[in-house]
Amino acid sequence: MAGLLALAGAGLTACSDDDGGNNSNNGALGTLTEVAQGNYVIAATVEASGNSTNVLLTADRLDDPSCKVSATAQGLVNEGATYWVFYNDQMLYALNYHQGNAGTTQSFTLDAAFDMNKRAKEYELKRFTTYGFYNQYIMTTSTGDGPTEWNDENGYTPQSFLISYLDVNNENVVSNDTSNPDYLSENFLGNGEYVTLAGLEQVGDAVYAAAVPMGLSQYGCMQKDDNGNPHKWVRKDGDYASLIKTESGGSGSGAYDKDELQWTQYPDECWVAIFDDNTLTGKKLIKTDKISYACGRYKSQYYQMLWKADDGYVYVFSPSYAKTMASELQQTSLPAGVVRINTTTREFDESYYHALTDDSGREAAFLRSWFIADDYFLLLMYDKEITASDKTANRLAIFKGSTGSLTFVSGLPSTDRISGFGNTPFIENGNAYIAVTTTDDYPAIYKIDPASASATKGLTIVATQVSGVGKLAVQ
Repeated sequence: MAGLLALAGAGLTACSDDDGGNNSNNGALGTLTEVAQGNYVIAATVEASGNSTNVLLTADRLDDPSCKVSATAQGLVNEGATYWVFYNDQMLYALNYHQGNAGTTQSFTLDAAFDMNKRAKEYELKRFTTYGFYNQYIMTTSTGDGPTEWNDENGYTPQSFLISYLDVNNENVVSNDTSNPDYLSENFLGNGEYVTLAGLEQVGDAVYAAAVPMGLSQYGCMQKDDNGNPHKWVRKDGDYASLIKTESGGSGSGAYDKDELQWTQYPDECWVAIFDDNTLTGKKLIKTDKISYACGRYKSQYYQMLWKADDGYVYVFSPSYAKTMASELQQTSLPAGVVRINTTTREFDESYYHALTDDSGREAAFLRSWFIADDYFLLLMYDKEITASDKTANRLAIFKGSTGSLTFVSGLPSTDRISGFGNTPFIENGNAYIAVTTTDDYPAIYKIDPASASATKGLTIVATQVSGVGKLAVQ
């Protein structure tokens, strides 16, 4: 994963409106040396006079606390991105997500003077809720309306997977043909519900993805049983019929339609789809009842929670997001936990399971996870239980697969000062580098040693906010 990195254009805030730009420690900047330009690339945002400017900076080092890099001294001004995605060390892509619409994607390279250069070609990607990498492709997926030719008698359209393939080598984007029934996400798990995918993890030729059940779409909810009655797939062992929407409503990622049963009726299951290849057609489905579905959620984005480690296993994390559901019928009884898949047998390792607890013994609550190296993972943790409405993602922890231990990272600023983290860590030499934004100082890059679960402060960035960091070779 060290060569395939991503940063979020807005950064992953700690649920705060503070932009991290108070900079009360400006006097200390005089003791810092302006770093030389180099191969490390930093996505920064500068706020001034009510205006926001996005800049791509370069630096020759990350872990030197005596150095700074200033957006006013150098950098390429750009339009920003929902996700900054590094493809190996060759190119940087600005993937843009637009609610309900295609987003324009640009790309950048690094020249011999260590300046960032925008390439002329732009791309349009379909709306996406997750992304991943497969050979020369940056893939994005979401679930949306399939062909209207398949509408039912009510005019309801079945849900299908919408896939975009950004071909780095050939510099083009192609989308899947949704008229192929293999792309239907309806009744994907055999229980009538449609699914969306969270994470696209390449393992050999295969792609592993969490199949997250979304409930019954209008199309799925109105399917008829053998007696011709609708609601074939509505569970009969409880008052699940009361969950069917009688009118459309909601907004954004919480919007719903009449005749839809929103969110899953099966919260105590975790399904993983193992696709034969990047076409996402031929597949094997595996299930465990040790954890709930494997994804983190923020608005309409579904964060990856399954990662291939260096020990050959795919580790699958569940933050038990279903605990937040309004209806008790849809709340999981399972704690946050980790299981793993044997990539040789493509089955869950039945002997492996760890419930996750924090340093107070309480069930751990987390939003995101990333693989670092060996069998170490970095988790973005909440400060309160996942059901709390005022929880804040302001802590980091290290999970070690072989022992099942969860250790909070020491050496970071105090949690009351942290206002945000870079969206995705940069991995180099077994260490993780992540941007930390605070309320009272300029952002800085912190180096995290997973073996000791300790962080040390490195480069300071003279900007309002830093989304993340990566590395490019000269092109």
